[in-house]
Amino acid sequence: MTGDLVLAIDLGTGGPKVALVDDTSKVVDISSRAVATFFAEDGRATQDADEWWRLITEMSRRLVRDPSIARRVRAVGVTGQYGSTVPVDANGHPTGPCMTWMDSRGATCSRRVIGGSFQGYRARAAIAFIRHSGGAPATSGTDPVGQILYLEHECPDVVAASRWYLEPVDYLTMRLTGVASATHASRLALWMTDNRDLTHLRYDPVLLKLVGLSDERLAPLVTFGSVVGTLTATAAEDLGLAAATVVATGIPDLHAAAIGAGATGLYDTHLALSTTSWISCPVPMKKTDVVHSIASVPGLGDGRYLVINNQETGARALDWLRGQFAGAGSSIGFEQLTALAATSPPGANGVRFSPWLAGERSPADDRRARASLTNLGVTTTTGDVVRAVLEGVAANSAWLFGHVERFVGRRLEPVRLIGGGAQSELWCQIVADALDRTVTQVAQPLVAQLRGVAHVAASAAGIAQLDAPPPSGDAATFGPIAANRATYQSIVGDLPRRFARERRWRRAHR
Repeated sequence: MTGDLVLAIDLGTGGPKVALVDDTSKVVDISSRAVATFFAEDGRATQDADEWWRLITEMSRRLVRDPSIARRVRAVGVTGQYGSTVPVDANGHPTGPCMTWMDSRGATCSRRVIGGSFQGYRARAAIAFIRHSGGAPATSGTDPVGQILYLEHECPDVVAASRWYLEPVDYLTMRLTGVASATHASRLALWMTDNRDLTHLRYDPVLLKLVGLSDERLAPLVTFGSVVGTLTATAAEDLGLAAATVVATGIPDLHAAAIGAGATGLYDTHLALSTTSWISCPVPMKKTDVVHSIASVPGLGDGRYLVINNQETGARALDWLRGQFAGAGSSIGFEQLTALAATSPPGANGVRFSPWLAGERSPADDRRARASLTNLGVTTTTGDVVRAVLEGVAANSAWLFGHVERFVGRRLEPVRLIGGGAQSELWCQIVADALDRTVTQVAQPLVAQLRGVAHVAASAAGIAQLDAPPPSGDAATFGPIAANRATYQSIVGDLPRRFARERRWRRAHR
């Protein structure tokens, strides 16, 4: 191994990945660990931020155990989950658990300050947020505004001990450098910046006032992709790296995915089949579709924006199904499951799956929505069930895709696939059929975000150009199969109706 290296950290909801990425954007070594999320009936969904750090440093030391490798690491970059809050003290150490994007304990607090009859919001608040930031805090409380309001009203001991409320990527950046920082991008889920002018590096006083917050505990905003600092002596020792190693701003997984997928030109589209799922592309304008929870947010540091939306369950649905089999003593893996799915024909012999295991955000916002598996019979096979899950996730993406195309005002093709689900050629083909678009499977789709954040860190260290994205490489291309079109049009078309029926049933049985 020769040449410069970047230590890339991807803090997913399921746990962190740490990788060494070389100067050709190839992931040359990688390690991953799982973390637990702690749920409770009151809406709690938390993780231990100290555990993240412990696991990341253990993995880093393993990757750079050879001093000749450690000397080549020039920069560190962090990407990962967003819409979460880590309260920390002045030294960047957690004063409480991370409230993840699934934590809804702040719902009452959020509704109190912005709730109303206009799409669930007070009209004045909704108009101000859409005009200034392009989106608004969720009345469900599942974002930083709800989380911070909950801390401020219900957790006085945590508040008294805290200096900053940070996103996970900004928390890790502070653990690395000792410097509190954030960007328009890392704070996108806070919706507290005036995104009409991306050079305006301060929080919007009008929006802060609307929700009753100050910027006292919000980290100073800096430029996307800039140098935050170098490793502290403690962090350098913990990671096994030199203290002179450069650390770039933390970035959301959305942004890292666009870069790692090679989808950085205007309207270059990628679709993530990760734990959650989304569809995005760079666009030249700030815009919001309130009804379908689609917006454009601060982009890749080039003055443009990225389309944002989110479906709460993507490839996680297959993990859920695998867990059901494992509960019966099975050790079936991803490859075995997708091989079983291949034994079932398109349409899964009529079995249907709606993938709302954790509710839904886009294109219909209902956090209480729940999944269903229907049309089972005595002749239904395991392969039918697995294929139905793959098709249900793909159909959900297709439902959203139509609204994204209307949002950007053009046909989007090809669509670049990344994420764990994109490792399956069968799933890629199903997505192509459901979208009725050509789909490109990106090489090493599972590590696209690691490649993307490594490129940002390398550019901060002066060993790459931020506006020259890394080559992603293509593994395969899948065109929609004409013979399957009617089948998938039926599945996709039925999904919104199933969503509406499920909602009506739930309302009738409250």
